Amino acid sequence: MEFSLQAEKLSKRFDTQTLAVEDISLKVKPGEFLTLLGPSGGGKTTTLRLLAGFEKPSSGRIQIGSRIVADDAHFTPPEKRRIGMVFQDYALFPHVNARENIGFGLGRNTKERSKQIERMLALVGMAPYAERMPHELSGGQQQRVALARALAPNPDILLLDEPFSNLDTGLRAQVRTDVRRILRETETTAIFVTHDQEEALSLSDEIAVIFEGKLLQLATPHAIYNRPVSMRVAKFVGDANFMPAEAHGMTAQCRLGEVKLFHPKTGKVQLLIRPEALAVRFDEIGTPATVLWREFFGHYQRLGLALADGAELMARAGVDRYFRRGDKVWVSMALPALAYDV
Repeated sequence: MEFSLQAEKLSKRFDTQTLAVEDISLKVKPGEFLTLLGPSGGGKTTTLRLLAGFEKPSSGRIQIGSRIVADDAHFTPPEKRRIGMVFQDYALFPHVNARENIGFGLGRNTKERSKQIERMLALVGMAPYAERMPHELSGGQQQRVALARALAPNPDILLLDEPFSNLDTGLRAQVRTDVRRILRETETTAIFVTHDQEEALSLSDEIAVIFEGKLLQLATPHAIYNRPVSMRVAKFVGDANFMPAEAHGMTAQCRLGEVKLFHPKTGKVQLLIRPEALAVRFDEIGTPATVLWREFFGHYQRLGLALADGAELMARAGVDRYFRRGDKVWVSMALPALAYDV
């Protein structure tokens, strides 16, 4: 299979004590959107800088297409790797307009250069604002110009370093949807860094979860969320309830009674129960509970529940029922649970 990028056992040590990245291996297919997800200081940005060529790896190998750009014997600088880069602060040139920002990395062939600039302006919806200076553009417009500039030279890979973090919540959702559409239209291979789980789950074809410089899991968003390899990954990616249980094959006994499991287990386990896996009712089916708090989001509501023994759970419910703090309800499992050995 052809890959746009391959990284094998990539490591970066900044001094004798600090191993920022340790033995990370990645493979990215053409047109794929891969997200490096993890907490701040976890090694994801260092990994991106190694792929870009801004840092030299202490060990390992990086291949872009058929070209080896970094190993023990080779190191290709960033400007020769055929990569595009979109930074957190956009890094637009303040003294030239949007049109000239987009054309910065293009050749001097005036006719072809002009055509490509116009194509990029149309692609990102910035043609009406081509003559505006960066300070005359909104944050979302600046982001689109930065994306167009990175795409204009037709890079083999686009790297994005937390590009939405400076935008407010509503604008961020719209801009990231636009960016994903543009990358699909151009069939661009992209690697994206974020610590925002919602962004990673909604945008990615695959997610690499990185903690303390180590790759903990590389999988689709569906697998990362529903089949996290460890409790650590489960806690980081989405809301999670954990409950002790005694497993007997494909079922386990816990505070909620007998629940089904995704995979067979035996003995003491911890169950991962996502909030949407819980059914909350008023009709006395399940285990009694009390509503501690409620958050309403329009299309769903999030509930804090207390069982009779004091154990607390978070549940996600639809908006067909109205819950109040102090309501007596009954909770049961609507989906199987994932069990971890303890």
